[in-house]
Amino acid sequence: MAKTRLETGAVLDGFTIGELIHRGGMASLWEVTREGDPTSCLMKIPVLQEGEDPAAIVSFEMEQMIMPRLKGPHVPRHIANGDFAVQPYIVMERLTGETLLPQIDHVPMPAEKVAAIGAGLADAVEALHRQGVIHLDIKPSNIMFRPTGETVLIDYGLAHHRDLPDLLQEEFRVPYGTAPYMAPEQVMGIRSDPRSDIFAIGCLMYFFATGVRPFGDPQKFKGLKKRLWRDPVPPRKLRPDIPPWFQEIVLRCLEVKAGRRYPTPAQLAHDLRNPTQVQLTARAGKLEKDGFFAVLKRKGEPHRTLIDKPLEREAEASDAPIVAAAVNLDDMTPELAGKIRRTLQRILERSPEARLAVLNVLKLNRIAMDQSLDDEGNNKHVARLVGLKDWTRPMKVAQGRVTYHVLEAIDPADKILDYARVNNVDHIVMGARANSTMRRILGSVSGKVAMEAPCTVTVVRVRGAEE
Repeated sequence: MAKTRLETGAVLDGFTIGELIHRGGMASLWEVTREGDPTSCLMKIPVLQEGEDPAAIVSFEMEQMIMPRLKGPHVPRHIANGDFAVQPYIVMERLTGETLLPQIDHVPMPAEKVAAIGAGLADAVEALHRQGVIHLDIKPSNIMFRPTGETVLIDYGLAHHRDLPDLLQEEFRVPYGTAPYMAPEQVMGIRSDPRSDIFAIGCLMYFFATGVRPFGDPQKFKGLKKRLWRDPVPPRKLRPDIPPWFQEIVLRCLEVKAGRRYPTPAQLAHDLRNPTQVQLTARAGKLEKDGFFAVLKRKGEPHRTLIDKPLEREAEASDAPIVAAAVNLDDMTPELAGKIRRTLQRILERSPEARLAVLNVLKLNRIAMDQSLDDEGNNKHVARLVGLKDWTRPMKVAQGRVTYHVLEAIDPADKILDYARVNNVDHIVMGARANSTMRRILGSVSGKVAMEAPCTVTVVRVRGAEE
């Protein structure tokens, strides 16, 4: 099981734990060394304490999947991952220097200086997008700089990779990001549009040039939604010395419809470095926010008309069906487990492009307070995650073809059905347990899923089990 605390001097998978560099709400950062390796390294370890949001665990899983795939000077070099079964961690190159966050003390800055920061940031985002990754959490604390000048983006816990399952999208129904920098489509639950990062760059440049956040720092969904219809105060209204070309660029980045923003970070970087070539429009001359009737019209439109569709993928999702295995770790005999695995293997053999999603529902109490740690102090969510991986291991499914999901709900059947509907699952495979008093009274989970699922359902039974 995963540990929750480490001490200086301990050795983990060949890494000697050094000084605690930072302890945050979701993870801690430790200096680590490895014998024979002169590289300065950081080990990132998730917080797995009582009351921890399950999304934080899923976020760490995403970062473990994405970071090994990233290359180049604009990302920290990935070194190693730790398994959740022992101790989850990410070891990466340690960057010298500070993040951009301390520079907030010096805002507002001259537009030319902000443009230089923005251009370097756009270079980093362009490099990321070319590798199929959308960061989705661009903010000052996630931006660093190499001694050679390149901007480096850190923290990929909220990122989306075009070739990997988006576990946050699949398991949760709330927008994730940092409120002052979230794009309108992120607020509405769309995580697959790379132009969301361009919106975040625009928010950052607006703030650094004016000292004011364009949409404030709302903490509730109602406040976040206002950016769907309410435009920010034009920067030149706040700082008359801001040049028209800078306002043109920033307001273009902050367009509600992604199609009206810069199509790529490379084009944004070009304009920031060549202000005399920026084509000025009505944006450049604005000194007031949009009027009452313009805002009222936008507010009355359906949100789907305000949000552009994400850019098209080369491969359609229909080419890779999703097969969901709903696994009950608490009530499954070895015979039933083996039969379910054999059924899944036959299905996967018939569909070479299919992805397997292995689900388990952590049942919540209707009345009593739920605890996230068990009696031995282990995180229940992580224990289930490890259990799902152990359960699946005999099938020998390729690593990139299987994902694991620990869902939380009062009603397991409803949660499985919700997951299937939202994620366009093509086939659900689950076991039918033996008869019991509670099953006779309440009905079975598999029966309800089979009756209401929007897809094919295979219920696996063991010969001789009670009906």
